[in-house]
Amino acid sequence: MSASYDYDLVVIGAGSGGVRAARMSASRGAKVAIIESRYLGGTCVNVGCVPKKLFVYASEYAQAFEDSQGYGYRVDNKPNFDWATLRDNKTAEIERLNTVYDGLLSRAGVEIINGHGRFVDNNTVEVNGEKRLTAKNILIATGTWPSKPQIPGVEHSISSNEVFYLNQLPNDAIVVGGGYIAVEFAGIFNGLGVSTHLVYRGEPVLRGFDNEVRDFVSGEMAQAGVDLQYNRNLASIEKLDNDRLKVTYEDGSQAETGLVLFATGRDALVDNLGLESTGVKLDDNGFISVDDHYRTAVPHIRALGDVIGRVPLTPVAIAEGMFISADLFAEQKPQPVDYQQIPTAVFCQPNVATVGLTEEEAAAHFDRVEVYSTQFRAMRNTLSGNPGRTLMKMLVDANSQRVIGLHMVGDDAGEIIQGLAVAMNAGATKADFDRTIGIHPTSAEEFVTMREASRVVGKAV
Repeated sequence: MSASYDYDLVVIGAGSGGVRAARMSASRGAKVAIIESRYLGGTCVNVGCVPKKLFVYASEYAQAFEDSQGYGYRVDNKPNFDWATLRDNKTAEIERLNTVYDGLLSRAGVEIINGHGRFVDNNTVEVNGEKRLTAKNILIATGTWPSKPQIPGVEHSISSNEVFYLNQLPNDAIVVGGGYIAVEFAGIFNGLGVSTHLVYRGEPVLRGFDNEVRDFVSGEMAQAGVDLQYNRNLASIEKLDNDRLKVTYEDGSQAETGLVLFATGRDALVDNLGLESTGVKLDDNGFISVDDHYRTAVPHIRALGDVIGRVPLTPVAIAEGMFISADLFAEQKPQPVDYQQIPTAVFCQPNVATVGLTEEEAAAHFDRVEVYSTQFRAMRNTLSGNPGRTLMKMLVDANSQRVIGLHMVGDDAGEIIQGLAVAMNAGATKADFDRTIGIHPTSAEEFVTMREASRVVGKAV
């Protein structure tokens, strides 16, 4: 460590990316401190991926109980769901994970500092207006925060932060938005027995995903009981004397509900960070601008994860943290993070998972693209009478026969696509899939048995 600084690296924000960068840097011999004002593990562990997935599991049991009757189980009484049990068990698990993160950092030799970090200058961070730390390198890993529209009565609504700690589950709810968080919580509420209305200013949900996937998911969500209200937006919210909410839409129509959840985007968490005391710059959307090595306009100040606005996924932030640590403190310089074929999943109901290009993207980039697409009722749903269906889709560059996109909507989609993403990143061709023997009977085997292209698209078609 340089004698002129207290630390080799100070990390502001103990989310997944910041923790990984701090741990790996300390393991390489650097003196590291990490500053966190809320909770170890960041959004993902505390009010994001982890508790969300636990809620998704809970919401799937009602359908499982119903499906079991077709397999000979007697369900004489309707299962009784207790919200407080789920909420409190979830909280206990998150608290356990907080201690795990504490242990991981401490054992690696990282100094954990609880408080709000704020820049004083390009090499100095102040904690809670008191303690000052100087560092040769500083990493901003503060993430994002839910945003809400500035409409009258918005204070009566909640965001994805508060939904995990509701005192009681409402009888009915309005979820506003059409992205990951909105469709996931619409499915959670619906599965837990809440009369759920999804209000989205566009049509259909999950903008940016493959259009066939979007249409299929929308249809399955509606079939499952979610009321999809497209091309609508809220204008105001009023709290009534009975504590219910009266919402007014932009078209003047009104409705009552027990809860309004806004899932309409997230903003970079840079408020009161003191960036004005540095040379760090923001882009037009308010995210921190960085280069390919995650250096800001001040090269020794770096940033990663959601706060830079690239790909807001936990595994991506972790990969960025690994790169930054190696770039700073490893003898061998790392390979850059590859953003081209990142697999991702949406834990709505049914689940969505995807890797590679959408059909629309592929058609715009390649001369000829073979589209293999199939829809079917999974074996699990035959005896149960469950009408839910599955979609599987493969995109192949006709010239090279390389697989350039895989998409699935259905049970365990994330588990299946994760494995296939390895094959895609290894350059698998359609012939590689064709000569792979499927595991029977599974849904996954469909990916190695699709022989006839549904259609051909592309610039030359």
